[in-house]
Amino acid sequence: MTNINRRNLLKSGALLAGGLPLLPSFVSALPATTRAPFKQRFSSLEQEYAAVLGADPENPMKARLLANENPFGPSPAAKKAATDALTLSYQYPFGEIGKLIKNIAAHEGVKENQVLLCSGSTPLLHAAAVYYGKNNGTIVTGDLTYDDLPETAAFFGAKITKVPLTADYKYDLPAMEQKATGAALVYICNPNNPTATTVESSQLMQFCEKVSPKVPVFVDEAYIDYMDDPAAATMIPAVKKGLPVIVARTFSKLYGLAGMRIGYIISTPEIIEKLSGYCIGPMGVSAASAAAANAGYQEKAFMKEALQKTIASRDFLYQVLKSEGYEYIPSSANFVLFPVKMESRRFAGEMMKRGVGVRSWKYRDKEWCRVSIGTMDEMKIFEKAFREIS
Repeated sequence: MTNINRRNLLKSGALLAGGLPLLPSFVSALPATTRAPFKQRFSSLEQEYAAVLGADPENPMKARLLANENPFGPSPAAKKAATDALTLSYQYPFGEIGKLIKNIAAHEGVKENQVLLCSGSTPLLHAAAVYYGKNNGTIVTGDLTYDDLPETAAFFGAKITKVPLTADYKYDLPAMEQKATGAALVYICNPNNPTATTVESSQLMQFCEKVSPKVPVFVDEAYIDYMDDPAAATMIPAVKKGLPVIVARTFSKLYGLAGMRIGYIISTPEIIEKLSGYCIGPMGVSAASAAAANAGYQEKAFMKEALQKTIASRDFLYQVLKSEGYEYIPSSANFVLFPVKMESRRFAGEMMKRGVGVRSWKYRDKEWCRVSIGTMDEMKIFEKAFREIS
């Protein structure tokens, strides 16, 4: 086994899942492009950083509804596991990481060498952006969509082809298929961010089956746990068919572990090996994070309760918006996008003055607000502020 192959196996988790006590030197294996200044661009989170870091200490944020976080998590079991892990935190977390990869592979019905774990899904999106965007590759995606992967790829010289959404704010799959010819990658976020819309599962599967043999398809399923039937919506079955499809998942949403930074992708072993050369991989996950994820993974009772609370808060938001004469895009996630009646940045600023953090957008010549779903108390704080300026 060559050194680079050994490193790639460790980074993809295959050896860690087998429990081999090896100590890799990952940094030297990273291509030069991945050491470029990612920190200089936080465009996808610009408003969140500015709002949190620039918050007035005299007027602290009362309702943090700007980053699509889950205020109901993490679960008690996950918190205890993270705390307990501190005792052995002087050790490298090979065991917990290997266990987590095994758990994910077993639940998803794939082999362990089809799982690439990392410190959140962000570095995995970046890995795909760099790998498929290199040599001026073309990335096809929707307009509007989550812009982290496309903007990172553009940062490294890729061409980005944005296909307008349909009239009901969903991906236009036939139009995207036409644009995919000769492209390096198709990127789809389902449910989409910031629209919270979805594409019909059978149509997306047909798209993957038809397009991916010619152009790999990356499906970002960060919010899939908020859909009515995630098992029917996921594109992991396409991976099981051997198609070059990449599915990204995160523990940052319904699991309530955004601050622990854990995410993974599932794909073919060949794609996993390629992308593992462009990110730090599982050794970027801390012992506490891995322990929390192992304790909380598929903790169905907790997830069900968090989902029910999210839906209740979302329904409350719908009623508030309706009562003030506002329209909104029906949501399949833990956030809602709706048009506002003033310049959107001004709207977000007025909400912030009242202690409520939200995101603003300009799209199709309209001003929009995206509000994340919080606890019912937070949504009532939103209601009070919203009624004052609506």
